[in-house]
Amino acid sequence: MLVATQLQRVFSFKEKEHVIQLADPSPSFSPEAVLNFYAQTYPILTTANIQGPVISNDAVQYTFVTQIGTKG
Repeated sequence: MLVATQLQRVFSFKEKEHVIQLADPSPSFSPEAVLNFYAQTYPILTTANIQGPVISNDAVQYTFVTQIGTKG
């Protein structure tokens, strides 16, 4: 018998040397809405792009990649 299950969404971003995992605020939010939701708490996400989804370890993983770099 085939059983369908909904995979958990996982959001993360890298800040300096650390990877920060973020909980899914609402399954009804689009990945863009989740990015905007967390940009209020993490201002570095205001310039981020979304990579993914990648399915790994029974989860749908999205990565927020920031555009802030070094000048010059």
